[in-house]
Amino acid sequence: MRFSAIALIGLAALCFLGPVLASNTYFEQSLLGAQGPSFLHWFGTDELGRDLFVRILYGGRISLTIGLAGTVVAVLFGTLYGCLAGYIGGRTDFLLMRFVDGIYPLPFTMIVILLLTLFGRNIWLLFFAIGSVRWLTLARIARNEACVLKQRPFVESARALGQSDIGILFKHILPNLAGTLIIYATLTVPNIILEEAFISFLGLGVQPPLSSWGILIQDGARTLEEFPWLLLFPSLFFFSVLFFFNFLGDGLRDAIDSKC
Repeated sequence: MRFSAIALIGLAALCFLGPVLASNTYFEQSLLGAQGPSFLHWFGTDELGRDLFVRILYGGRISLTIGLAGTVVAVLFGTLYGCLAGYIGGRTDFLLMRFVDGIYPLPFTMIVILLLTLFGRNIWLLFFAIGSVRWLTLARIARNEACVLKQRPFVESARALGQSDIGILFKHILPNLAGTLIIYATLTVPNIILEEAFISFLGLGVQPPLSSWGILIQDGARTLEEFPWLLLFPSLFFFSVLFFFNFLGDGLRDAIDSKC
């Protein structure tokens, strides 16, 4: 778990700081076109002669930002929604959770594609669209935890002392959900990155001149037979991040469960 956290921090730092220190720029092109890995271009160049290493780092910025921003949207909305349903209870809980049950079976990726098709291919809309369909699982988890926590003695004591419902939610219910939120967030980030990659692979995600790992993998798959390095190196970065995030989430879950 610790190794995964260090590796993710290192990869994120490389993506955000690497292009600043690199000798080649994002838009710099070579008239020689696609070239294999060399001392000058560690990962080779693409068909337009652009340094692939620098493009992977820039693409990592976009992919990681979308993953983190989408996770923040999903965690915030799902937590508040589920906590309100579980804490209020009764008919409100029934109606809110039946709404979740009704839209949960829908194909999330198709919803995101539909939103991007209707409202335009905007990177900010992509943040919101992906995050807005990833909150349902956490809403269920937060609701179940809130139902249990509101019966605990410390919550009943706070209520007896005259603390408001809002105060109880933010001072007692939400802090006790912190461990669950962290675990869910670490497992959601790779899912959102994967979904963004799939959408970009279809040509509906990030648009040029911006790039992401999904776009780089799409370009590499198209020219696999001629220039295999264009698919190999972006895929290595992409799958490494997915692996480390999932391994970190599993480690955090095991660590928290062992303390319970």
